[in-house]
Amino acid sequence: MKEALLILIAYCIGSIPTAVWVSKHYFGIDIRDYGSGNAGATNTFRVLGPRWGTLVMVIDVLKGLAAVKLSLLLPYYLENDIALTNLQMGLGIAAVLGHIFPVWADFKGGKGVATLFGLIIGISPWTALCCSGVFLLVLYLTRFVSLSSILASIAFPVFILVIFNVDNHAYRVFAIAVALLVILTHQKNISRLFRGSEGKVPILKYRDRRRNK
Repeated sequence: MKEALLILIAYCIGSIPTAVWVSKHYFGIDIRDYGSGNAGATNTFRVLGPRWGTLVMVIDVLKGLAAVKLSLLLPYYLENDIALTNLQMGLGIAAVLGHIFPVWADFKGGKGVATLFGLIIGISPWTALCCSGVFLLVLYLTRFVSLSSILASIAFPVFILVIFNVDNHAYRVFAIAVALLVILTHQKNISRLFRGSEGKVPILKYRDRRRNK
C-alpha cells in the first residue's frame, strides 16, 4: 500500500510540466505549439534559448532524482540492495511516465530523457556520469541533442551489462529497455537526422561559424 502511494506521488512529481509552465508564465505561449511540439528541454533550447532550456533540463532531471529518493521513506528496503533498486526503478519509471503523460498538462508532455537521466543518477551515479560524458561529447561534436540522447541511451546498457556488470537482472533488462525506448521515441528525430533537417541547439554555434569562415 505504501509502495503504491509513493508510485502515485512519483507520477505526480514527474507530471510537473516544466517547459509548459515556463513558456506560458514568462513568454505567454505554449511550448507545444512551437518547434518539435514536445514539452521538453530540447524543444525549450530551440524555441526559448539556452538559458531557459538549461533551467527546464535541470528541473526535469531533478524530478527523476526526487522520485527515486522517495524510496528513503521506506527504510526497510535499505536492508536489501536488489529490492531497493527495484523499488527505485518503479518510482523513477512512474516519474518518467508522468513527464511523458503529465496529468497537469492534458497528458501531452516531453520524451522523458532528462527525467530518465535523473532516475539513473539516483540509482547508479557512476553510470550516469559515464552516460553524461557520452552525451556531452556527442553534443560538443554535433550540437544535436537528439543524437546525443540516443547514443547516451545506447551506452547505458553497455555500461550496466559490460563495464560495471551489475548483478541485478531486473536492472539489466531495464537498461536495455531504456535504450530501446529512447530510440523508439526519437524515430522522427532519426528520420530528420538522415534527411539533414534536424535542428541544432543554439550552443557552440559561434565555434561552428568560426570553422566555416
